[in-house]
Amino acid sequence: MFSTLFSRHRSIIPAILTALFLLAASSRAEAQGGATVSGFVVDSASKERMVGATVRVRNTKLGAITNKSGFFSIPDIPPGSVTITVNYVAYEPTEQTFTLGPGESKRVEVEIRERSASTTVSVTATRTDDKKQIEISRIDVPVEQLKQLRIGGESDVFRSLQYLPGVLTSSQISSGLYIRGGSPDQNLVLIDGSTVYNPSHLFGFFSTFNTEAIKDVELIKGGYPAEYGGRLSAVLNLTQKDGNREKVEGVVSLGLISSRATLEGPIGNGSWMLSGRRTYLDLLLGLLPEDPDNPLPDFNFYDLNGKITQDFGPNDRVSLSGFASGDQLDFEGQGVAFGLGIGNQTGAARWTHIFGDNLFTSLNLSASHYYSGFDANQTGFEVGINNSITDISAKASAEWYATENLTVKAGLETTHYIFDFDRNFTGDSDTTAQNGTLNGAQSKLRVEDWLHSVYGQANLGITEDLNLQLGGRAMYAGLRGEVAFDPRVALRWQLGEGVALKGAWGLYHQYLHLATLPDFSFFDTWLPTDTTVPYGSSAQYILSLETEPIEGYNLNVEAYYKRLNDITEFNQFQTNAQNVREVFFLGNADAYGVELFIQKKVGDFTGWAGYALGFIDAKFDSINNGRTFRPKYDRRHDVKVVAQYKLSEHWDIGASFNFQSGQSYTGVTSRFSSALPGEENTTSVSVPADRYALRLPASHQLNINANYNTTLFDLPFRVMLDVYNVYSRRDIWFRYFDVTKSVVEVVDVRLLPILPTVAVELRF
Repeated sequence: MFSTLFSRHRSIIPAILTALFLLAASSRAEAQGGATVSGFVVDSASKERMVGATVRVRNTKLGAITNKSGFFSIPDIPPGSVTITVNYVAYEPTEQTFTLGPGESKRVEVEIRERSASTTVSVTATRTDDKKQIEISRIDVPVEQLKQLRIGGESDVFRSLQYLPGVLTSSQISSGLYIRGGSPDQNLVLIDGSTVYNPSHLFGFFSTFNTEAIKDVELIKGGYPAEYGGRLSAVLNLTQKDGNREKVEGVVSLGLISSRATLEGPIGNGSWMLSGRRTYLDLLLGLLPEDPDNPLPDFNFYDLNGKITQDFGPNDRVSLSGFASGDQLDFEGQGVAFGLGIGNQTGAARWTHIFGDNLFTSLNLSASHYYSGFDANQTGFEVGINNSITDISAKASAEWYATENLTVKAGLETTHYIFDFDRNFTGDSDTTAQNGTLNGAQSKLRVEDWLHSVYGQANLGITEDLNLQLGGRAMYAGLRGEVAFDPRVALRWQLGEGVALKGAWGLYHQYLHLATLPDFSFFDTWLPTDTTVPYGSSAQYILSLETEPIEGYNLNVEAYYKRLNDITEFNQFQTNAQNVREVFFLGNADAYGVELFIQKKVGDFTGWAGYALGFIDAKFDSINNGRTFRPKYDRRHDVKVVAQYKLSEHWDIGASFNFQSGQSYTGVTSRFSSALPGEENTTSVSVPADRYALRLPASHQLNINANYNTTLFDLPFRVMLDVYNVYSRRDIWFRYFDVTKSVVEVVDVRLLPILPTVAVELRF
């Protein structure tokens, strides 16, 4: 079916895009008398450029939203006296007035001031009010709200996003995101344009992203435009802070689990930012006396963020940014020693240039490296397993604000992949014989490939109330030697004041495959698409109704259907794979459901509530005898509530609650014992039931937090109190069957009980 669609649309989409370019040229010629205002929206205190601010021309329907660099352009403005208004969540509305002549272009920088606690809130425009924006399945949560969702005194981007409807986890201690029936490897995760391949720390309790270093969080749960590609389900695009251009400032936070610090300030004609976080369980354990009979593991993780930005004139900006994280777990005692390590490093150089008043371009050069490793030594037998993925990418894009009714964006990307696999087994002959391994066995493998992509998309205002987004993306990988084409279409129809109907359809392809275990990220191994496996593919259909039933409250109701083809399931029993196909089972899945989301972004009381009803039906010829099953992360019912309230100048409180249907698991139908001829020792074997045919009890949890805001040495000081799992419900992490006893026993491994913590934060 997909091949037929590709052949139909491969020629149609470029032809339509060409027509839109011609239409833009024609419209531009007709609107030569109109003026243009372009520029940036910045924070008045730090001069940080603001992402997603709404800019409008008063008494007209003209407006724009600032892009990832804080830039906007509004063409076709009638000449004369013009007033523009700027609105941004948690900032005071701002206006600028000036006079424009026919055909004049004016560059401005609008400074907006953060709203103080005593400021009366007056919302005149928000992102969802803009009729020209076609944002499907996109949820905007201000970073300041994300910081209030904490565990152990630590706020976390992924933890916060898990409180959105349709975003699921494999357990309460997992930071992986399962979005609308897709697995975490089907999400494209970017930080300053660099891909992050494992955004979780070792045990999944935290993600690798420190909220103090993040300026903007963009989550698109489906139907994303052609500028994003290479994944089947969702996009998470993070933008790091540039840093304060006016003065040096910082924040230090000390908690029971970890501590963090962030510094930023001006440098040259720009700014810098440096942020870090580290656990110190290993340092605390080092103070305890050693007990050879009961040794304790040594575990720590860290993450670092850094960025330098410089302006070279009014039209050029260059930024250098980096991100690194690492986890290490070591254990030694009782004749055994092992170590586990995972880590990410990314670096990016970005140059943005503005041509005239309506063409914004960027060039992004980046590198990303992810590694995981395991080494062990038991009585002379040593084993080492390491794997990594490295990508070196170049991305160029151009955004053309052609007319008030037409914006065009196009770009190209190329990536060089390097996959490394290293396995080493050493030991004496007796030990290796017992383990079935040749003495000194070692294997190394390196695979390299190139992936090239090109895309184009256009936003067209067909009528005052009807807008169309049309785009296409093509992808070619060297090992596979095949072009995949992804057409994308989205519509927005303004039904009335404050009520909009939106819809999207698109095809998506994925080049990478991930071999992983559902509950652990110790041995995550990324593999390319070669001649033995096809690209993974999906088709998505989305229908959305967006409205504001009460002033200040945004309501979104969204239905979706997603068809997943040629997706992979790790074959963990394969020990001698010769190609990528032998590592995985291949299959298909259908994911569909409906989501309700109501959100309040401004005022003393903020938060959201959501409900999702979702279904996932998977079918693999080599699993469950080809019968349909529901994957582990099929949760069916998903309820999320987040509330935050500012009690006074000193106190603010918050709470979060979630309820989910229990995850699926595989049961056991019977057990038998067997022994080799002439031997008395028997081996117990359990016969599994249908894959994921049973379901654990529902999971639910309440967390509360309170902040006391004061001063210390005339500096802002905060004491943060958090209670994780208030009523101490210990949900089941996983269930297994103990066959060592005469009667098989069902054993539930449960999650954490109530966990109160305290942390302090000092800003300077």
